[in-house]
Amino acid sequence: MCQIFVNTDPILYEARSRSVRIHGMVTSIRLENLFWNVLAGIAAEQGITTNRLIVTLHDEVVEVHGAVQNLASFLRVSCVRYLTATSEAGTPGIAGRTRTADPPPGDEGATVVAFRQDRPSSAKS
Repeated sequence: MCQIFVNTDPILYEARSRSVRIHGMVTSIRLENLFWNVLAGIAAEQGITTNRLIVTLHDEVVEVHGAVQNLASFLRVSCVRYLTATSEAGTPGIAGRTRTADPPPGDEGATVVAFRQDRPSSAKS
């Protein structure tokens, strides 16, 4: 079983820092390339940029919890939860294929990202 993990392309676990503008403030986020790839896939699925996705996720966690304690960790956990939800729902998600079914409304994976068109964005690509 370890061969599945040991043979992972080192590029995927190499960390990269990227700057993201959140409501006029520039912040640097350091994530492994695999997480950047997952975020880019989720954003593409939503028809938005990766920066806009990050701003949306940031705003939603602030709305629920009042603050983001560790944005990079929150984004990693969000990626894993997204992949878990799409796997459990039997939908391919960001694998480059069209989803075959969405979970029923009210289920945890119903809207993986509650993207709000009415929310102003300060994200820059």
